Amino acid sequence: MISNNCRLQFITHYTEKYSYIDTARMALEGGCRWIQLRMKDAGSSLMEDTAIVIQKMCKDYGATFIVDDHVLLAKKINADGVHLGKNDMPIAEARKTLGNSFIIGDTVNSFEDILNTLQSATPDYFGCGPFRFTATKKNLAPILGYEGYRTIVKKMKNMNINIPLIGIGGIERSYIPILLESGVNGIALSSSILKALNPVKEMRDIVKMMYKEREITN
Repeated sequence: MISNNCRLQFITHYTEKYSYIDTARMALEGGCRWIQLRMKDAGSSLMEDTAIVIQKMCKDYGATFIVDDHVLLAKKINADGVHLGKNDMPIAEARKTLGNSFIIGDTVNSFEDILNTLQSATPDYFGCGPFRFTATKKNLAPILGYEGYRTIVKKMKNMNINIPLIGIGGIERSYIPILLESGVNGIALSSSILKALNPVKEMRDIVKMMYKEREITN
């Protein structure tokens, strides 16, 4: 069972202005309490060093820390969990490696992907997208849009699939209300935060939008 923290997720990225660690710090300062470390094409040593720093930051803020792709690294540093793509280690194998205490997320693009996953394993959440075009993702899957999410959510309900569905891919603040209306359980953000003039304020404003009943204090 994963916490309500999964309702708003931040996925690390880097720009000419910000490092991976900078982006995680800003998201945490803005009130996000779920950080996924994604460092595509990074060497194992750099990945581990960065993960250890961000994991410590997450612990300081009481945030969930997820490693993208790297199951063995997640186990080695005792991260909270791992997020797996379609070309990564199968979920069933990752569960054997990590055990039941680790969170495992799965990448899907359709309801058929969800059914295929559930034939062999049960993830703790689905990262479903992309909602719109995003430059942070290589080999982009077909765009879903509002109707795509609405259809997937409806099919999940009809089959009593109660695993959280997290929308991802090109999501900006103005799209959040309609995305939530589609029935998704949460959203994941990256570049929209980093493009803001004040990333911490942007995240804080989105946190207030997502958790209207909760005040974030740092």
